[in-house]
This record gives sequence, C-alpha cells and structure tokens, in this order.
Amino acid sequence: MAKKLSLVVPCFNEEQTIPLFYAALQAVKPQLRGAKLEYWFINDGSRDTTLDVLRDLQQKDPQQVHYISFSRNFGKEAALYAGLQATTGDYVAVMDADLQDPPEQLAEMMAGIEDEGYDVVGTRRIDRGGEPIIRSFFANTFYRFINKISSTPIKNGVRDFRLMTRQVVDAVLSMSEYNRFSKGILSWVGFKTKYLSYVNRDRVGGKTSWSFWKLLRYSIDGIIDFSDAPLNLATFVGFLSFLVSLMGVAFVIVRKIIYGGSVTGWASMTSIILMIGGLQLLCLGILGKYIGSIYLEAKKRPIYIIKEKK
Repeated sequence: MAKKLSLVVPCFNEEQTIPLFYAALQAVKPQLRGAKLEYWFINDGSRDTTLDVLRDLQQKDPQQVHYISFSRNFGKEAALYAGLQATTGDYVAVMDADLQDPPEQLAEMMAGIEDEGYDVVGTRRIDRGGEPIIRSFFANTFYRFINKISSTPIKNGVRDFRLMTRQVVDAVLSMSEYNRFSKGILSWVGFKTKYLSYVNRDRVGGKTSWSFWKLLRYSIDGIIDFSDAPLNLATFVGFLSFLVSLMGVAFVIVRKIIYGGSVTGWASMTSIILMIGGLQLLCLGILGKYIGSIYLEAKKRPIYIIKEKK
C-alpha cells in the first residue's frame, strides 16, 4: 500500500513562490516511490495575496492541497506546529516555499527512512553563499555557543527541511510549549537521524522576512529554552562581585590601620558603582528573560488562532 507524504509549508508573503513550489514538487512526485502527496500550506498572517493564491491552488487540486490561514502573524514556529497537527501522512516533511530547500532531495530522504532505517532525515547547508558576512559570523557563533552550554546538540547549518516518520511527529507534538525553538525540540526528542548536505540556494522569488534582529531574538529564545547556563552565569557574576567587594572592604580597613586618613578617589568609586550597577542590571535582565518565558507558559494562550482552513 502506498505511503502518504505530508508537506508542511509555512508561508509569509509568499505569493510569488507558492506556484513555483507546487510545480517543483509535482515534478519530483514520480521519484517518491508512489507516495501520495498532501500539501499543508500555513498562511502566517501574510499581507500580500498569499491567501488568494492558496485558495486558487486548493480549488484546482482539492485532493492534495490544503491550507490554514491564521488570524494574524504568529511566527514560523506556530506555523510549523499548526502544520504538524494538521498532517495525516505516514511521513511528514517540513519545507520552505522559497525553494531554498531542494525538493529533489525528498527521494533520498525517503530512501534513508525506508531502506536505511532512519526515523529522521534532515538537511544542512555546507556553505552560506549569498548570505551577509555579519549574519554568517553571528550564526556560526550562535551554534558554537549553544552547543557548549546546552546538553541538546544542534548541528551548525541544519535547516528545518527534514523528513520524519509519524512517530517522530507525534513526539514533537507532545511538546506543546508556547515558547518554541524547533531546531532544539527536534534534537531533544532524539530518534535515529541522518543529515544530507547541500549547497546554499537563493530564493526563487520574494524577499526573506528574517532580518538580522529577528534572527538575533530567535537565537536568544533558543538559548533560554534549551540552557540554564545564563542563570549560572548570573549567579557566578553575583558571587564574583561579592568577593571583589569583600576584598575591597578588607583593603580599605588595612590601609586605614597602617596609613591612617581617609581613602580618596570619587571618580574611581563612581566608576566602580556604575560597573556593579551594570552587572546587576545584566543579571536582572537574564532573570527577566526566564521569568518572562515562565509567564507566557503560565497564561496558556493558544500557540495560534485559525481564521480559515480547507
């Protein structure tokens, strides 16, 4: 009996790329071992005509094409979660609509699962050609940093593009946390995983919605979600400041006993106070990020709200 392959495709202002993506996937369909395709496009509050394009595509191919449209933009993580919840396939693939994820690799992914016994076959870029140098630098720094402070390993260059068995998808869905970092979640659940390498590709149309600051905020959320090292750092900084202050008090007392007189130096004292104050604010900021995450989880708001689904 033929397997069903579900494709989860988050979309944010992808009016230009969706028809190209659909055509590319239909072209590689004969290579997918007779698998039945099921498309789940997730319209994440797009401001262009993405929803109209999805409606038209669904009317032309109602058997294969389905879509979910959010009431507003909830972010890619919410779109991925909604798509995974909607799928019914034996295998589930997560892909971007911009064709930076090579559709032809799906055949090799299926071979990895069916012939080699893997539960997950993912992809990773072996270069960052076409990407701004500053972004590449910070991306590489992020992966090195998080792998040092977290017990959940995340490979450098790993994409969301991957093929999973139903068992893996169910495991991911069981983690219904509000603050989501999919790369960490998919690594945390485990299972036998293989990665395919490929050279970076440019978008076939439109513009990316990921700015440097969005990526930076996303990386900070990933660190908060999968490591308590920043809390340990705050504790260490506080303890170190306490030791330095004790040494300073001891120095002042000894100097008073030996040399007499008062200790002068208002400028140095002010600098020290500002430094200690800055360290305290840094530690409070770290604590605030964790408390903020707890606050959002405690409210138990829905991860997304659906306005239209077909």
